This record gives sequence, C-alpha cells and structure tokens, in this order.
Amino acid sequence: MRTAHRTCPLCEAVCGLRLTLDDTGHVTSVKGDPDDPFSKGFICPKGASLGRLDEDPDRLRVPMIRKGGEWREATWEEAFQAVDQGLKDVIDTHGRQALAVYLGNPNAHSMAGALYGPPLIRALGTRNVFSASTADQMPKHVSCGLMLGDPLAIAVPDLDRTGYLLMLGANPLESNGSLCTAPDFPGRLKALRGRGGKLVVVDPRRTRTAALADEHLFVRPGTDAYLLLGIVHTLLAEDLTAVGVEVNGLEELRRLAEEFTPETVAQACGVPAGEIVRLARELAAAPTAAVYARIGTCTAEFGTVAQWLVDVVNILTGNFDRPGGVMFAKTAVENGRRRRPYTTGRWHSRVRALPEANGELPVATLADEIETPGEGQVRALVTVAGNPVLSAPNGPRLDRAFRDLDFMVCVDPYLNETTRHANVILPPPPVMRTPHYDLSLLFVAVRNYARFSPPVLPPEPGRPSEAGILARLTMIASGQGADADPDLLDEMILDRMLRKAVETPGSPVEGCEVAELRASLDGTTGAERRLDAMLRLGPYGLSLAKLLASPHGVDLGPLEPRLAEVLCTASGRVELAPPPLVEDLARLRGRLAVPPAEMVLIGRRHLRSNNSWLHNVGPLVGGSNRCTLQINPDDVTRLGLGGHALVRSAGGELVVPLEPTETIMPGVVSLPHGWGHAGSAQLVAAEHPGVSANTLTDDSVVDIPSGNAVFNGVPVTLSPV
Repeated sequence: MRTAHRTCPLCEAVCGLRLTLDDTGHVTSVKGDPDDPFSKGFICPKGASLGRLDEDPDRLRVPMIRKGGEWREATWEEAFQAVDQGLKDVIDTHGRQALAVYLGNPNAHSMAGALYGPPLIRALGTRNVFSASTADQMPKHVSCGLMLGDPLAIAVPDLDRTGYLLMLGANPLESNGSLCTAPDFPGRLKALRGRGGKLVVVDPRRTRTAALADEHLFVRPGTDAYLLLGIVHTLLAEDLTAVGVEVNGLEELRRLAEEFTPETVAQACGVPAGEIVRLARELAAAPTAAVYARIGTCTAEFGTVAQWLVDVVNILTGNFDRPGGVMFAKTAVENGRRRRPYTTGRWHSRVRALPEANGELPVATLADEIETPGEGQVRALVTVAGNPVLSAPNGPRLDRAFRDLDFMVCVDPYLNETTRHANVILPPPPVMRTPHYDLSLLFVAVRNYARFSPPVLPPEPGRPSEAGILARLTMIASGQGADADPDLLDEMILDRMLRKAVETPGSPVEGCEVAELRASLDGTTGAERRLDAMLRLGPYGLSLAKLLASPHGVDLGPLEPRLAEVLCTASGRVELAPPPLVEDLARLRGRLAVPPAEMVLIGRRHLRSNNSWLHNVGPLVGGSNRCTLQINPDDVTRLGLGGHALVRSAGGELVVPLEPTETIMPGVVSLPHGWGHAGSAQLVAAEHPGVSANTLTDDSVVDIPSGNAVFNGVPVTLSPV
C-alpha cells in the first residue's frame, strides 16, 4: 500500500486529496488532505469517488473510428492519420471557415486543456469557436471587460473576512462554488455567521445554501437585474454611497437608476419594495460586505446587466478591492497584462449575426452554422471534453445537426450523446495518470495558493498523454501532418514566452539569455516545462521543483488590494456606465410592461454530479441526485397533476416525474441539467437516464451583450400526462 496526494479535478473547489493505492495501482481510499493549507481536509462525494471514476469500465482506452455507422478500435497512429485526412478533406474543399471547435467545461479543470486549447484554436484558423462559456459565465466576462478592461479580472467575495454576504442565483453547498474557488464553501459560510456576520440568499428555490442562510428571499427567475437596480437606486437616492475607487459614469448611472425605484422593480422581481430598501441599507451599513451572483443570474436573459450591477453595488458601497469586500486573486503563474481596449463584436456569426465575445461565438447558434448552406457553412467539428447535445440549448437540434457533418473528431473518454456522432474519438488517459495544475480556477480563488500534482500512476505504454493528444491534434490542424513531432509545439511556445519575457522591462528575467533560461527549466514533458517557465516568471518566484517539494500545496496569503494591477480601461478608471450595458437597459425597461409567464423553468445543481460528467459512477447516482421536476404543491393541485407532467416550451416537450416541494416558489419548476442518457453506451447512466432539460430551452433566445444561452426563466406549460 502507498499514499499519494493530488488536487481533485472534478469541480471548482480544487480540494487536496489523500489517496491510498494497493500494489496493483488500484485506489482503495480517497480522503481529504488535512495538510492542504487551502482545503484543510475538506472533501465531497465527487472527490471521494475519484478512484471509481478512473476505473470506470466504460471509459475508452484506445481510439475509436466509425465507418458506416459501425465502431472499431484503432491504433493511435491510425486514428491521427484519419483525423489528418478528415480535416484536410474539408479544408481543401471548403476552406478553414468550414471548421468549428467546441471546448467543454472540463477544459477549465485540466492543465492540458488550459495549455493547449488556445494553440489548437489558432491552428484551426477559424472564427467558428464555441465553448461552454456561452452556456455558463460569459456575462461575467463581458461585464468585467467593459467595466475594467479585462474579461478575466473577476473580483470574488473575500469570504474569510467579510461581514455581510448577499448571494444571488448561487448554491455553493451543492456546486462547491463557481467563479469563486473556495474549498469547503459550507464551512466558510458557517464561519461568516459564526463571527457575527450575515448571509442573505436570493433564489427562486430554498436551496441547501438558502436553508443555511440568515435570510432567504424568493425572486422570480431572470429578474435579478431589477432587484439590483432597486438596490442601486436606493443607495444613490439616499446618499448611502462610499465609492473608494476612481470611476467614470457615476452621474449617468444615477440618471439611469432614477426610474427603477424599489416599488417599480418589486412588481417585476417579486421581492417587496421594503425588502429591497432594507438590503441596500444593510449593505451600506455593514463594516464589510460583498455581493456575489452566479449561474442562476448569468444564464438568464439579462445576465450581463445583472453581473454589471453586482459590481456596481460592490463599488457604490465601498467594498470593491478591499478586504472583506470583493477582491482579485494573484496567481503564481505569469499573467501577461492585457494591453488593448476590451471590445466585443470583432466579428459576427454567419447566420444570425451574433457578436463574438472573448474570441467565441454563442453556442446557441452552433446548429445554425451547421444546418445553413452557403459559404462558411460548418462541415467539420472538433470537440474537446464537451457534450453539447446535453449541455447546449435545444440539444435535440444539435443532435440532428451533428449527423450532417462531413467530419467530426472528439477528445473524450466516453462514447456519449455527442461523441457518438464522431468519426474519430481520441480518449485521454485517466486522472491518476495525468499531471494537474489549476491554471484557470486559481484566477478566482478566495485565497492565493498553488499546488502541482504529478501523475499518481505511470503512463500506459504506447498511450499518449492528454497534452500529447492535444499537441498532436494542434500540429495536424496547422497542416504539419499526422507524423509531426508534438514536442515542436511546446518548444515553439516556450521560445516565444521566454523571448517576450527577456524583452519586457521589469520582468524577473529581463536581459537574460533565452538559451540559458530554456536549459534551466525542469519537467519531464513539454507541458511541465511550460508550467515551470510560467511559475518562474510569476510574482512569487515559484518553480515546478518548489511545488514538487510541497506536495500539499503552498499558501500564498490572503487576497490583497490590486485593482491598479488589473485595471486596463482606456480611461484608467472603472467604467460604471459602459455604453453596451446602458443600451441593454432599454431592453430591460421594455420588459417591465410584459406580464410574467404563468410558469417558468430553472436549472438545478446536485452535489454528486457535475453537468453530464459523473452519471456513470455508481456511488454518485441515486438519492437526491435524481432527474425530477421540482414543483410547488400548490401548482400540482392547481394544474391537476399526478406523479408525472407533460412539460412544453417553445423548444420542445418532455414527460417528467414530479417532486412536489415547498422549497420552490409557486410558478417555478426546476429540472437538473446534464441528464438524458437513454440508450447510452455508459451502462450505469443508461440505467438512470433521466431527461435532458435542454430539450426545453430555446436556442433562439440569448443574453444580447454576451450571447450567453438562457436556461433560467424559460416559459413552460404543464399538463397531466
């Protein structure tokens, strides 16, 4: 028996794990690592099941090639040759704009995904770039880009020091946190209350997080922007502001907020005017306070406006970039500062003319681009760790569209609802054989921290690493052919990184010789050497060797004020009234005159699930982790429903088992996403298939400024089966 340590890659909490393995490499125990300075031994059911996930017999272990509807196993060389030929045929016939790429959520949890996703996109040479970001958090990126100049400058609540936390559309007791990396989020919330602070949760459901809170307020789905505008109005009208950062647009903001009185917005959001006024006064009076809003507010029709107003409230109350308020993490890796002004709409989608944001087009229009003939029609698709048939709006339409592609290649460990349409599937190795460093998630951590996890088990003979698969795919996409050496990609990227560093004034290696720097790097692979370079060029003077010598992770201290480092607007000030968001207020204003739908659908998170990833792990299925439609008992009686209901929307219809509960407000129903595994090749998932919530979502409706899909506040009707 032996013990190994690594970071859990299954959600955004980055918990440290302590694993016990027998002499064959089988994981016999997974527990929290008590010596990790960030997670301190916390573990959830997902992390505890990591060994079962790794050993899932339904995981693919060799490449698969589909011919004439039949799958067969292939060698790696044969698979890469097939990818090379398939992409080449489409490029030669239709050009590179006939290619598209989709990057799924697991790329944010993967060292290889973070390192090789951008080079792969550049190598494909297409503007048809899609990802899970436009089904999740793109409104936050766009609002931060417009306010601060950098879409990655996301301020997170300083959970360990705040005295008042207002949380909207978030359920971290189930999700473990999102765009807010905080292991043991439940413990941190309990500590907030334990030191005399206050937690207020605004949500259409009385979630586990809401049940923990001092106060829970029901709100109509999709109306968070109205509630926040009512708070902004009160803060300005009652002169409760304490702006502590340099801003532009304060007077314009005051003018815009005038008409959104608490009485006016209360009619739209369902929160009484007196409660809105009280929230504003409490936020202003608290010694420290933070407003945090997540996926329930992002995946709504006014997601970007809501995210903008979250930070507006944090700024107006003097809690922006200050301890106990909202702050910016400082990661251990080199992070080149953004230089050009932020903008969206540098190009638009071919069919619906939806604007680009952060180099991506909305996934809500992917089916349009595949189905619509003409120059630039998407004919080949590359997916990496994504299952858009279940995760994107109007999934059944995507399911049909994928059948018409000329070529499709998927990097994925499973034959699932999306990859079944591929011509080639390239399965990455299991987690235990993969190195890990959180390049993406630590940008939104509530404490500065770093941890590298080397592979627990050696690589399998003849099987490329996840980094090797993506590097080789990148070489193929760039036209280098299936036999090109993937190490050349790492060397090219390293050379560019080091040359830029030695030429940058103030860099820790300014004026050094590139060859000497390259020779000094540690790591057994190109990915590890690139990480070593990023750490050495970072602000803490770390290196791969130092992290290897600290297997439990390194605490880099609490968050500190650093707005001056991240702010990069043209004015050098925080923009409180960005024109695209001011413009979208007119759309929000117009909605005030529209009566709310009688019934609306929202999503739901499960502690033992993460999107569609984990439904094939036996210990995680069942119990509360079920695909049911939560509904208020009064609505069951009013609509004459039985044990099941027929749910219809503009997108489609489903028959769903009902779960009556007082924890959801009348007029709202909730269905978890990521299900719909009927006929799956994954045996456990097929036994508990559920239904896909995205049969009901409408891909024609998006949040205008960001293009984000709308999954919350979807109008539906219910009738007896």
